[in-house]
Amino acid sequence: MSLPPLSSLSQITRLADKLPAADTKAAEAARARQNSLTKPPGSLGRLEELAEFIATWRGTARPEIWRAQALVFAGNHGVCAQGVNPYPQEVTAQMVANFRAGGAAINQLCAVNGADLSVIALELDRPTADFTEGPAMSETDCLDALWQGASAVDEGADVLILGEMGIGNSTVAAALAAACFGGRVAEWVGPGTGSDKAGIARKVDAIERGLKRHEAILGDPPAILAALGGREQAAICGAVLAARSARIPVVLDGFICTAAAAVLHAADKRLLDHCLVGHASAEPGHRNLLAAIDKRPVLEFDMRLGEGSGAALALGILRAALACHNGMATFAEAGVSEA
Repeated sequence: MSLPPLSSLSQITRLADKLPAADTKAAEAARARQNSLTKPPGSLGRLEELAEFIATWRGTARPEIWRAQALVFAGNHGVCAQGVNPYPQEVTAQMVANFRAGGAAINQLCAVNGADLSVIALELDRPTADFTEGPAMSETDCLDALWQGASAVDEGADVLILGEMGIGNSTVAAALAAACFGGRVAEWVGPGTGSDKAGIARKVDAIERGLKRHEAILGDPPAILAALGGREQAAICGAVLAARSARIPVVLDGFICTAAAAVLHAADKRLLDHCLVGHASAEPGHRNLLAAIDKRPVLEFDMRLGEGSGAALALGILRAALACHNGMATFAEAGVSEA
């Protein structure tokens, strides 16, 4: 099944009924297998839950990860004109080059955990508009970025790892979270790549002004994505939706990646049913966001790098979960007496 075509952002809110749902029969079969393995039921804890989760979305009681795809989307942001970032926007392109040369953390984590990494740069020479002055993207620009994200997904993958890169995008993430879920802006804002107290204050001020300017579309998550988001955030949404259409489970990275996907949750919470969150970011807004979308992270390692690094690290845990699920003997096979 391919992602239904979208001619407008408003159609996102009606997608959940058109996309595949959880395979409850596969989930039940996976749970029955877990309960037949040579261990007390539930004794592997979250590993059992993760194996069942993968089974649910791959539609088989004994899923395997033959191909793990990792996608990192990169974009630049007009809101950087408000002094919200301690690094110049040229760093986005420089880091993309580093990813492609194999020199970043995400390269090492993908290599050790068996993921094929692709980096997609989204018009880095044309930043989005400053959302304090107007919409960051037109609907056409937002849809184009969304489709670039969707088109990057390999429908033959067994799991999709998502990450991002973009100077200024922690401000964008906090703006999306505040717009979609409310609360005080300061509760969503953190240091990002290293902002000091004055830099954090500039972030809060810029977001508050952006929310005021766009208050007419608050309550309309797809419109919020265009007004406050960036191209990499829209691409992440497109990749999440394309993965769902192909029944591929998704592992989201930290705060910025989760905030992008959370726009879909705000549109219809079912749209993230096939998604895990790889880790709890040290960025303070992430825990608020995880509570808002009711997701429990796989790992808590105090990471806040981005790049998909926490999601790639969590892939190793998924592989371990499936190794136990598929490789352990049942009581009958091992000749071990059950209670």
